[in-house]
Amino acid sequence: MDWRVRRLAELGFEVGLWNWPEHDLVQLERSGAKFSIMNGYLRGRLTDDEGAAELLKTARETAKIGKRLGVARLNLHGTGLGEGGLPVTPVQVVTGAMWLKARDTLCRIAEMADEEDVHFTLENLNLPVDHPGVPFGRAQDTLALVAAVNHPRLRLNLDLYHAQIGEGNLIELCRACLPWIGEVQVADVPGRMEPGTGEINYAGIARALADMGYRGPVGMEAFASGDPEAALDAFRIAFTL
Repeated sequence: MDWRVRRLAELGFEVGLWNWPEHDLVQLERSGAKFSIMNGYLRGRLTDDEGAAELLKTARETAKIGKRLGVARLNLHGTGLGEGGLPVTPVQVVTGAMWLKARDTLCRIAEMADEEDVHFTLENLNLPVDHPGVPFGRAQDTLALVAAVNHPRLRLNLDLYHAQIGEGNLIELCRACLPWIGEVQVADVPGRMEPGTGEINYAGIARALADMGYRGPVGMEAFASGDPEAALDAFRIAFTL
């Protein structure tokens, strides 16, 4: 991991991280990298009292580490993800009570973010392929929750790879989400590899985002189809106007 962080920094990219206990924090601090996003909690979920308490507790711990590393955004999901990206607590039917609890939990996250001076994002995930059973997985769900909270410390991590699998119509989705986007993440479909390997016209999406006034970060969360640096070059080219 350390050499990847250093090489990304050398190439002019910011770096995304997963759970902070898996990393040597001192080495990360010494790497010279700028960290764009990190998983914003270790355990918990949005949908019930016990899960919300655990989410808030571990999110506050993570906020302190995020400030130490200078991480720009701390990322949330509807529930904790385990091995293979599967939900620790799968949900097949999201009830009205779960929606209300999720909104309440995110309001408390936003208040805590104010106290800790950090920013959180809520990421959409796809249910058919990678994350079955995650509540509030669709982009339309994450948009509804973030818009309902409507707090500057809570924004969308709009993942277009997941949205293409689950919903499609990506440019119009970006337009609907625009006021609440904190970051856009990309990978191509199928295969979750770099732009240009699949069906998504990322150059067209880049132009559309610029035309609608988006000036925020775009991150690639993908596997390389071959040489990793060639994959980074393809990503840079797709989003260089």
